[in-house]
Amino acid sequence: MLTYQMLSQIGGRQRNEDAVRMAKRNEVWCFALADGLGGHGGGAEASQLVTDYVMEDFKQHGELSAEYLAHCFNTSQKELLCTQSHQGRPNEMKTTLVLLLADDRQLLWGHIGDSRLYHFQKKKLIGRTLDHSVPQMLAAAGEISEQEIRGHADRNRLLRVMGTEWETHAYQIAPKISWSKPTQLLLCSDGFWEQVEEKQMLRGLKKSKTPKDWLLFMEHPLKQQGLELGHEMDNYSAIAVFLQR
Repeated sequence: MLTYQMLSQIGGRQRNEDAVRMAKRNEVWCFALADGLGGHGGGAEASQLVTDYVMEDFKQHGELSAEYLAHCFNTSQKELLCTQSHQGRPNEMKTTLVLLLADDRQLLWGHIGDSRLYHFQKKKLIGRTLDHSVPQMLAAAGEISEQEIRGHADRNRLLRVMGTEWETHAYQIAPKISWSKPTQLLLCSDGFWEQVEEKQMLRGLKKSKTPKDWLLFMEHPLKQQGLELGHEMDNYSAIAVFLQR
């Protein structure tokens, strides 16, 4: 059985440049979360374009395979670049993207940028996607700790995004996973994970019976931060997915 809850809030900004989407085809579910790059202009259009494109394609052709997931990234990237060209906006309309495919037996996900997917099993953290960002690169080199990625001065410097020409495919697809034990997944934008640490995710997960309970628990510190940051607070979005037999 799969249950889910989605959340996307404007924060302190004038416009929400995040996008969250869900579609189902036969017995396969597809979840998408994108965070448009506001500093480049056209972030909201970019995040909406790629997520809408993936959802429409999935409804017609979707399947749980690495080949299909690669197709989603490649074709939505092509569509975004074409839109940039037609509108004369080559340096605008860029976005992150994280995609999850799931059925009653298997899981598969991929990402580009710094929107994350966290993987939990039996309410224990198994792992997460690694950001395509300067701070993540510094952490991999041992120059900063994982915790120092949050709040780093270069945290918004992304190395790979949708809407920039790729020499080779820039996205990453994780190995397919067969699941049987209760599994929980969290897709989230940087506006979410920068304010909600892993220990808070786990604390909320252990107290929650549903995805909605979990997101409400985690949103509490975000609302507190909003009171302090005001208009400086970023958009924040998340999708919580629970899988159990």
